[in-house]
Amino acid sequence: MSSNEVIPELIFISKILVSIFAVLGLSYVAENVSPKVAGLLSGFPLGSAIALFYIGLEMDIEFAAQSATFTLAGFSASLVLAYCYYHASRWLEKGDKYTRWQICSMSALMSISGFLIVAYVLNLSRLSLTASFMITLASICLFAFLFRHIDDTRVDTKVALTFRVSLLRALAAASIVLLITGIAKTVGTGWAGVLSSFPITLFPFLIIIHLSYGAASVHSVIKHYPYGLGALMIYTLSVSFVYPVLGLWLGTLLSFLFATVYLLLLLMLQLAGDCFRKLG
Repeated sequence: MSSNEVIPELIFISKILVSIFAVLGLSYVAENVSPKVAGLLSGFPLGSAIALFYIGLEMDIEFAAQSATFTLAGFSASLVLAYCYYHASRWLEKGDKYTRWQICSMSALMSISGFLIVAYVLNLSRLSLTASFMITLASICLFAFLFRHIDDTRVDTKVALTFRVSLLRALAAASIVLLITGIAKTVGTGWAGVLSSFPITLFPFLIIIHLSYGAASVHSVIKHYPYGLGALMIYTLSVSFVYPVLGLWLGTLLSFLFATVYLLLLLMLQLAGDCFRKLG
């Protein structure tokens, strides 16, 4: 088999494996640490990094760098997705009219609709890198304020990790990654970038936590998502600048380094704040 035949197959398989491990890792953190920390780590550039990396690998670095501008703006749409999921699940739980499956399904549909509406408007706007940054920064501040009253919860009773649950996690994450990177070739840098901002790892993770532990744990994850999203902003900004200069692999590594430093500082501040509150 020639290298031209092998490489596309390896790329396809690696997309699936990377996506699976990202979602399983977040689920493990939520179950063994807390939904709060998982919410912060949901902002780590996993999904968008996977999408932008494979867009650059399969197309070219310039395409990925240009798409990053739209990805940066699109993070405001991912916050709208989280906001819609929170309010839909909260509203649907009132009155015990629906099962957890029904609440989860309807919440997911409403949140995706909210994301696509905002993504459509952003794609039409053709925003500059500076404008994209300012819009997302303002969105982070807004949604952090709107989510401030959500209670933090902890997973006390763990659900057994059955083969069915693992398969659901794997298929959800891998399918979203394959869809976004697959259509990037035909939709152009605008839509490719905006769709890359879709919370690839967060979205199936929300569904899994909702089905396994209920809406309260999901809301706790959502509460801390805006803070972690700063890491995605830093990563995407870095990609737009360093991909054309350093290339795909080194550019990805350096961008991950910047995002990791941000998240470590954020986690340290969160831990320090918790300690002060306990002492007070």
